[in-house]
Amino acid sequence: MIIDLISDTVTKPTKEMLDVMMSAKVGDDVFNMDPTVNVLQEKVANLFGMEAALFFPSGTMANQTAIKIHTQPGDMVICDKYAHIYNYESGGVAFNSGVTCKLIDGNRGMFTASHIKELASVKPEIYLPYTKLVSIENTTNKGGGACWDYSEIEKIYQITKENNLAFHLDGARLFNALVAKNETPKQYGGLFDTISICFSKGLGAPVGSMLLGTKNHIKKALRIRKLLGGGMRQVGFLAAAANYALDHHVERLAEDHQKAKEIAEVLENCSYITKIEPVETNILIFYVDDAIGADNFIDKMASKNILLTPMGEGKIRIVTHLNYTDEMHEILLKELKNF
Repeated sequence: MIIDLISDTVTKPTKEMLDVMMSAKVGDDVFNMDPTVNVLQEKVANLFGMEAALFFPSGTMANQTAIKIHTQPGDMVICDKYAHIYNYESGGVAFNSGVTCKLIDGNRGMFTASHIKELASVKPEIYLPYTKLVSIENTTNKGGGACWDYSEIEKIYQITKENNLAFHLDGARLFNALVAKNETPKQYGGLFDTISICFSKGLGAPVGSMLLGTKNHIKKALRIRKLLGGGMRQVGFLAAAANYALDHHVERLAEDHQKAKEIAEVLENCSYITKIEPVETNILIFYVDDAIGADNFIDKMASKNILLTPMGEGKIRIVTHLNYTDEMHEILLKELKNF
């Protein structure tokens, strides 16, 4: 038995999801003729109370498209130093849009309205990049699945409106935050100009993300997606999986969160652990004693068929997910106690 906790992207479709995929009605989506993806896009737009949505093969492409919609080469994006768009999208902000990032030194991937108030109000000067976009990530990946405080997001939204800045949400794991904080999609749809969400992480679909925005945003996104090579044909097979995930895999995210908290409780009593980041959702980040070392710990666990991932700076990450069973959970807890 392989216990793969590297990421929630390792999930495989359930039998029920596969059945739905194989019976999906499909057409050529490049010609807007795939009925299943059209239904999904309308469903998600309505769920968030936004005008339109567009299906993407990846969250990175959805994020990069949003940045390109809101900026011109030479502009600047404000984001946290832990932001996925800066750290894990292959420099796409610069490559695809020709813009730079102003990094905020926040807490676990989150910052406050006070952090950006002065930055947002800087008057345009010919020798400075023009600030055009503020981007946040909820939950934060590098920050250990942390959830933003909604009232703080509202304050940041107000600053963006006062300063004519666009506001983008990298919501790759937004549904984890919604479940953990008992919030609704429409709360977020009312604040952001664009939102990306991912179906292939905690929701358990094999492929797919969605970008939401105004009809004008999505019209532009359709062109950019094609330019980036994201035009797909009979994509309804994948859209069917995403639709199934929305209907059946959202509430169960609470089970992943609970397992992550139980792992943290065990680690708190292990002498070789030096620090554990707070656990809110399905991501757990911890540190082991320097005498052991993160890489050595990961190798030792791999020898027991337990796969973890390093996050740099001595961090080790565990991500619980749909395919992490109760049996696997008991094995992991035992191995951690006995390490």
